[in-house]
Amino acid sequence: MGFYDLSVEKPDGTMQSMADFKDKVVMVVNTATGCGFTPQYEDIEKIYETYHEKGLEIVDVPCNQFAGQTPGNDEDIHEFCTLKYNTQFPQMKKTDVNGETACELFKYLKSQKTFEGFGKGAKALAMAAMLKKIDKDYKNNSEIKWNFTKFIVDRSGNVVARFEPTADMKTVQECVASLI
Repeated sequence: MGFYDLSVEKPDGTMQSMADFKDKVVMVVNTATGCGFTPQYEDIEKIYETYHEKGLEIVDVPCNQFAGQTPGNDEDIHEFCTLKYNTQFPQMKKTDVNGETACELFKYLKSQKTFEGFGKGAKALAMAAMLKKIDKDYKNNSEIKWNFTKFIVDRSGNVVARFEPTADMKTVQECVASLI
């Protein structure tokens, strides 16, 4: 099974096939509306506006598995994102990205790119300290650690990068730009 064999549910109950994104660069991101990383929506929207016409798609998967930071239903999430951050890319149905109920898309992404650390800096140290309390073995598994973990998929369906929420968004943009 590969990236193009997968799909994710949209808020209206229909399925978004990743095969629709063949020959495009795709950023898949689990998001939250009430998280310290939520302002990344602004950066993600800028990346989308810059590269969408050149072949970038965003697959935004809201998730409430991290400290309940995505309250509300799919309509509430969409309204928040469009009004506060002027997002133009579609949000998928709120779903799980970890555990037995994780959607197949995220199971696949995690199998392709595992956790490699939070990097350096204050946010990275804070995330590491928090995660040690939640999962003492967090460094040794591929689970999504928090909201705004981003996977970049190239035009051939290969998962080429995983960026933790602490990653510099300029680095994320550079990765996308290199694949466009």
